[in-house]
Amino acid sequence: MQFTRLVTSADAPALAELLRINREFLAPWDPIRSEDYFTAPGQRAVIDADLRQHAQGSKLPHVILDDSGRVIGRITLNGIVRGPFQSCAMGYWVGASHNGRGFATRAVREIVRVAFEELRLHRVQAETLLHNVRSQRVLERNGFVRFGLAPAYLNIAGRWQDHAMYQVLNPSWPMAG
Repeated sequence: MQFTRLVTSADAPALAELLRINREFLAPWDPIRSEDYFTAPGQRAVIDADLRQHAQGSKLPHVILDDSGRVIGRITLNGIVRGPFQSCAMGYWVGASHNGRGFATRAVREIVRVAFEELRLHRVQAETLLHNVRSQRVLERNGFVRFGLAPAYLNIAGRWQDHAMYQVLNPSWPMAG
């Protein structure tokens, strides 16, 4: 069963509604957003920008699906860099009603598989707020290892906040010796 798929412009109304319903739930983990972000046209603009970056090979924007195929969140490989780096950063979220039920874990597992087997990347990185223990467990269940701390890394909820840095390496890539 597929737990993620490429986002489409047709997902904009469902994502806008999901974001509107989960606005308070997601606020501690997100940057401050404009009112337009929570509307279907605002989400369509976000999706269109994401799909342009996807066409350029620098982003893989997916939606997360529940068991019935309904959109319940987003997961994205950002900043895909080729050459000697062969790496990207991953971000994800699921709505409150699906939080803690294994959907994020499944989505991360699937997108890491895509990153390694289809995109042939060497490394996927993810960052979490220091107090986001649930997200850290999702990463650890998927083989991510904490490798550092980034002080004042992202402006989340209106202030610069420290983040724990995680990574997972593609096991099929030979390591230099």
